[in-house]
Amino acid sequence: YEMLRVTGVQTCALPIFDAQPTFAETQTVAAANPAAGQALYAVCAACHGAEGEGNQALNGPKLAGQQAWYIERQLKYFKEGVRGGEGDTNGQAMTSMANMLVDEAAIRNMAAYIASMPDIASTPTVTGDVANGARIYDRNCAACHLDNGDGTWYTDAPKLAGMSDWYFVTQISNFRAGIRGLHPSDEYGEQMVGMATAMSGLEEIEDVAAYINTLR
Repeated sequence: YEMLRVTGVQTCALPIFDAQPTFAETQTVAAANPAAGQALYAVCAACHGAEGEGNQALNGPKLAGQQAWYIERQLKYFKEGVRGGEGDTNGQAMTSMANMLVDEAAIRNMAAYIASMPDIASTPTVTGDVANGARIYDRNCAACHLDNGDGTWYTDAPKLAGMSDWYFVTQISNFRAGIRGLHPSDEYGEQMVGMATAMSGLEEIEDVAAYINTLR
C-alpha cells in the first residue's frame, strides 16, 4: 500500500498492484539440462529415431517439434500409470521406458533435449476427406490446438501439425474407446474423450488427420 498525499492533505491508502507474472516466471523448477537429456534419450532412439523423427513400424511417433512441457507431462503420466492402462499395448511399453527416468529432473532434461531437435514434418500416411476434416477440426479442435495446429501451453494442447498422422488416428481412437483419458489423474483427458466422440468413427478421424496434414 502507498499513502496518497495531495498538497499536504493525506487521503486514503491505495493498493499498488504488480503486473501479473508471465508463465515462465511462475516456473520455480531448476533449469533443464538438454545435454543430460541427450544421454538419457539413447534408449528411446530405437523406436522414436535418432532425431525424434518417429518410426511407425515400431509404433514410435515423431517427437521432434513437440513442446517440452507436453513431453514432460506425458512421461510423468506413463511413469505414474495415468497412461498405459488396460488395452493400451503401446502405452504399456512406454511405462517401462518412463520408469527408467528416476526423478523429475531426468524427465525435464529428456523433454528439453527432445524439444531441441530439428522439427521436420513427418511423411503423411493417412488419406481422407480434407474438406470434411476441416469442418470437424474447426468445430472441435481449433479452439485449443489453434487454427494452424501448433498447439499452445495456455490451452494445454500439444502440437498436431507435422506430427505423426497415424499416431493421431491411434490416440483419437483410444480416447473414443476409453482406453485413454479416463484415468482420475488425467486432468485433460476427459475433455479429449468428449472431442474424440464428436467424430463418428475411424473415417472421420482419418478425415481430420488428412486435414491436419495440410497444416504442415
